[in-house]
Amino acid sequence: MSCEPRPQSAPIPRRPLRTLTRLGGAALLAGALLATAGTAAVAAPDAPATVPVASGEPRVTPGPCAYTATPEEPAARPVPLPPDPRRTPDQGTVRVTLWTNHGPIGLLLDREAAPCTVQSFLHLTRHRFYDRTSCHRLTAYPTLSVLQCGDPSGTGSGGPGYRYADELPTDLPPAPTDPTGVRRLYARGTLAMANAGPDTNGSQFFLVYADSALRPNYTVFGSVDAVGLATLDRIAAGGVAPTDEDPAPVDGAPALPVGIYKAFRHHGR
Repeated sequence: MSCEPRPQSAPIPRRPLRTLTRLGGAALLAGALLATAGTAAVAAPDAPATVPVASGEPRVTPGPCAYTATPEEPAARPVPLPPDPRRTPDQGTVRVTLWTNHGPIGLLLDREAAPCTVQSFLHLTRHRFYDRTSCHRLTAYPTLSVLQCGDPSGTGSGGPGYRYADELPTDLPPAPTDPTGVRRLYARGTLAMANAGPDTNGSQFFLVYADSALRPNYTVFGSVDAVGLATLDRIAAGGVAPTDEDPAPVDGAPALPVGIYKAFRHHGR
């Protein structure tokens, strides 16, 4: 869905905020991902790390994912650009676990649904980008219930120092709570990317713990397993941390702070 970044208290100059925004009294999540052609699950050997660019232009990887460096938005934690083979793996699933202070959150990544997104997420996991980070945002609206993570700075404005295009879902059913038919159902257990507008995917992602209604502007790249949903339910039960301005918020930092100790891939499964 398309929405504008929510104002935040990040230092000036502010980076684009990959997060949820309010629209017409309802909260909408800013998420994005990468568009890529359907390719086979075989990597091209010895692909160059980046394509040559003119001085002053951002670096771009040479494959179909075209991961693009964002020097105007430096990485919240140093990490290289992801590999970008000519034939991006687009078949099968990969299991990843986020080990948090509230218990494990198991993820099943879907290469076919979003090959470039999965490739980036696994790259960040391999480089421990998500280790020792916090999940900075919880929403508890009747039509939007998600936990947002993936920013090592914990501010909602940090990313990996690169961006890539959307890989948007085309088969989501209409949200039953939206009579206009514009919003789609991001069902409980959905794993999707957050963004700051079209084609601005980076490292932030959101976990849907209750059916939510969103414009289909957020890449879906996997799902949360049953154990992970139980962990999310415990976090959501704590609610959103109150502030001086709002003693009963439905959007903000989780009242029960959420830390990701480690993110790791399960191999051979």
